Amino acid sequence: MPASPHRSLRGWSGFVKRGLDIALAAGGLIVLSPLLVLIGAVIKLSDGGVVLYRQVRVGLNGRQFNIIKFRTMNEDAEGQLGAIWSPPNDPRCTRIGNYLRRCGLDELPQLWNVLRGDMSLVGPRPERPEFTSEFGKEHAHYDVRHTVRSGITGYAQVHGWRGYTSVEERLRHDLYYVRNWSIWLDVKILALTVIHGWSERTRNGV
Repeated sequence: MPASPHRSLRGWSGFVKRGLDIALAAGGLIVLSPLLVLIGAVIKLSDGGVVLYRQVRVGLNGRQFNIIKFRTMNEDAEGQLGAIWSPPNDPRCTRIGNYLRRCGLDELPQLWNVLRGDMSLVGPRPERPEFTSEFGKEHAHYDVRHTVRSGITGYAQVHGWRGYTSVEERLRHDLYYVRNWSIWLDVKILALTVIHGWSERTRNGV
């Protein structure tokens, strides 16, 4: 049974958080639209495949949704190995995909997920249902992550715990975020994301 929404999201602060998400995501899509079009064109011209990649993830209150990313892997990548965490130097990645991942540009379409209400700008990164079920059995309080909206960036990510890194450390940071959430913590995380960038260095915790 999914955990109920975190108490801090039921009041005025939660309303402000959602308002900031909408305003910043909409503004980001407008300002970044030339870059988004350029990236899409490069992906299409590189191998003729689809530009956007959709994958089922688990978000607020255990609800599943389709996350949107720029495609970084070969179109048949899922058929090759199935549902796995993508390791560093993943051989399934395309040449442009490797660059997009290093810079974090593959995540930009998730601004649309934020506008839709699937995600927030800041929160625990959403996992696939297969991993959510597995981690929930192995780690106590894992479902607490789902009492807030999943984020494009988060407390774990700005501390280096992203991608192919320790599940325990990611969960510890995610739980700290949920239990200590505030608008100001979100602002700090967004600032750190901008300052440090969304690089492969940050993603792999080195």
